[in-house]
Amino acid sequence: MTTMNSTDWLAHHARTRPTKLAIRDLMDGRDLTYAEINERTNRLASALARDFGVKPGDRVGVVSKNVSNIFEVQFACWKLGATFVPLNWRLAVPELAYIVGDCAPVVVFHGVEFADAMAQLGVNQRVAWDADASGRDAYEELLRSSDTEYPANDNTLDTVLTIMYTSGTTGHPKGVIITHGMTLWNVVNQTEPFRTGPTMVNIVVLPLFHTGGLNCFANPAFHYGGTNVMTGASFDPAFCLKVLSDPAVGVTHIQMVPANYLFMSQQPAFDTSTFPHIVAAGVGGASPSNTLLDAWISKGVRLQQAFGMTETGSMVMALPPEDCSRKIGSCGLSFIHNQLRIVDPDGNDVARGEAGELWAKGPNMTPGYWNLPEVSASSITDGWLHTGDALRQDEDGYFYVVDRIKDIYISGGENVSPAEIENVLYQLPSIAECAVIGVPDERWQEVGHAFIALKPGAALDEQTVAAHCVKNLAKFKVPKYVTFVDALPHNATGKILKRELKALLDH
Repeated sequence: MTTMNSTDWLAHHARTRPTKLAIRDLMDGRDLTYAEINERTNRLASALARDFGVKPGDRVGVVSKNVSNIFEVQFACWKLGATFVPLNWRLAVPELAYIVGDCAPVVVFHGVEFADAMAQLGVNQRVAWDADASGRDAYEELLRSSDTEYPANDNTLDTVLTIMYTSGTTGHPKGVIITHGMTLWNVVNQTEPFRTGPTMVNIVVLPLFHTGGLNCFANPAFHYGGTNVMTGASFDPAFCLKVLSDPAVGVTHIQMVPANYLFMSQQPAFDTSTFPHIVAAGVGGASPSNTLLDAWISKGVRLQQAFGMTETGSMVMALPPEDCSRKIGSCGLSFIHNQLRIVDPDGNDVARGEAGELWAKGPNMTPGYWNLPEVSASSITDGWLHTGDALRQDEDGYFYVVDRIKDIYISGGENVSPAEIENVLYQLPSIAECAVIGVPDERWQEVGHAFIALKPGAALDEQTVAAHCVKNLAKFKVPKYVTFVDALPHNATGKILKRELKALLDH
């Protein structure tokens, strides 16, 4: 018999606000109340235990574009004490094969378009959703054939809820362990800076296999009994701009990477768009340019820059809304339940104003990586997580991202931050996107190479770029090379893939 789990958010809201809208899907028109999604999730939990033998601690995988079914798998795992593993559907089969081999899911749910990939992976227990060529939707059939009773479990805050694999910019991706406690403390931490609560209406844009999509602010919305709005499998800047401006939808919360906001700001409709219900607009994953921040401020939307990573489940700091104009470029202040340090390579605190690696500590930090005890041990020192990112603090204690430690290059003995150069380049109105990397140089060790994508119909030449940089940057920071490209490569979350730019030069 099912026993009520005190950590079961859906069950709680099904009792206290059963008719409240939990999910609104703008693509397929399906709306689900908390009573409805809780019943569907109970049926899925029953099926997982009955048909697939899923037990506490077992892994359950998902390979799918953004659909509301993903949330049902997460909460079914939640009810059973199993572990939810959302996988990046953009990966090639050999890349997925490594992850599947690493986490060994008992069953994988997937979009019907990934059926061939699942067969190639040799996943024996799998369930497709969406109708196949015969019109059959195996997932919906599974729910209809199941009852709502599932085995009781005793989740604690230390129970593993999710394994989320990092993008793996070098080597194999690492499976970040995310516990129930991390997920709860993330909700608590976000309350103050982002004013989350029961009235929130979150638009789901970032992929749900990424912590930005799942935990900023989708899971917080479920915790408070708010609503998540689904906008489709991929990001459409024109459509999202329209949704944000629609008072009938009433979006209050949004989390995106800079590229998303940039592409929306470049839409013709941006100039006349209004955003009547926006309470919080978070931006993370990379540092937005001052030009982009100003564009949204002019529309009455203060982009709250935040900092976090999968390992911090998901954020550790954010810029308070009242400081978005006063502290442009800052990623804010530490969350209430986090401790932060900026340290030198020996782990010693640096002086205020100096850059160093950010270390973070708190109840929302990962306990480590799946099947990687040595990597876990080297990444955490006395509870302090090494983020691998370079930050500094100003005189008021506000944090600023300097760059990824690995992205900083040395030119003539000076550390150079590509993010600083990119911020200057974005001042040129013709530039749609840009990225700077360090490349080898016989004289200076490394110099900058700028890759620039122009706005449609815009014109720009290397001489103009160089003159602008000379005027606004120290000489050693001015890129030696400029390459114009049609578009910059991005990963699934919108981050620019600088490793692909380096590979382009190697060829």
